[in-house]
Amino acid sequence: MERNVVYAIGEALIDFMPQERGVDFARVTAFSPALGGAPVNVCGAVARLGGRSRIITQLGDDPFGHKILREIGEAGIGTEYVFVTEKANTCLAFVSLEADGNRTFSFYRNPSADMLLGPERIRREWFEDAYALHFCSVSLGDTPMKEAHEAAIGYARESGALISFDPNLRFPLWPDREKLYKRVWEFLPKAHILKISDEELAFLTGSEEIHAVLPDLWQGDVRLILYTCGSKGAWAFTPAAAVWAGARFVHAVDTTGAGDAFAGAVLYCLQRDGIGPEGLVRLSSEKLRGYLEFANRYCALSVQKKGAIPSYPTKEEMQM
Repeated sequence: MERNVVYAIGEALIDFMPQERGVDFARVTAFSPALGGAPVNVCGAVARLGGRSRIITQLGDDPFGHKILREIGEAGIGTEYVFVTEKANTCLAFVSLEADGNRTFSFYRNPSADMLLGPERIRREWFEDAYALHFCSVSLGDTPMKEAHEAAIGYARESGALISFDPNLRFPLWPDREKLYKRVWEFLPKAHILKISDEELAFLTGSEEIHAVLPDLWQGDVRLILYTCGSKGAWAFTPAAAVWAGARFVHAVDTTGAGDAFAGAVLYCLQRDGIGPEGLVRLSSEKLRGYLEFANRYCALSVQKKGAIPSYPTKEEMQM
């Protein structure tokens, strides 16, 4: 069986996007619902580029859950492992946009349906066709979903899949930031690929200089570090290479899902080229730079439109 499917596990939610931009929550007069959740977005980027992806999550048996399930399918993402429960509602996230397109969040998730997905639902045979499994920290709280992550990561690793981790820190979900810090460092060594942003580096390492803390990030099985700096570009590091690629300046309308677009674009490139866990350390500087340039361009095109998956370019649009 060909292993060519990018899996992601975690939250699927409705982002309520504000009608106004550059104002705080108290001054927003209306919100519009949009499919969201970082794991879903990564799957959406892979699908938009013509790759295969599947999401592992759980939704509430409510109108929002039904909307998400329908739109995931319409986005070309596999829904075989999306569960529905009556025990909790679908997660909602209300978003405010600053003038530069950056966001703040307010979550309705106490608990939400995705948090109740337990490890007994995860099956080893799912991952027989898995190229990669991607996850974030949003669903790593003390809930059954954390245990589901552990099961999925274990099965995916047994199948030979790449494990990709984007901390994707959402501080409003973690009243105890020390617990978030420890949880990220608990899961980081399980990954082959670590994607981290400049905004997250200081919290996780105590430094704003990536080169100073690289030795601390080479934990466990980490073999590729992707360090994103928004409009300033991105770095890629392996134990044998360090590569930077600049980003094209654009007017950002909405940065929602931009980091997920970057992660999805890189995973698509790696899968296209058949790069497995062992192959990461042999990637040439030229190849890494090509991946970064592709992902940076992918993000630049996406942030010029509103929303996440609907703003992601297709493979044909990337070739224009």
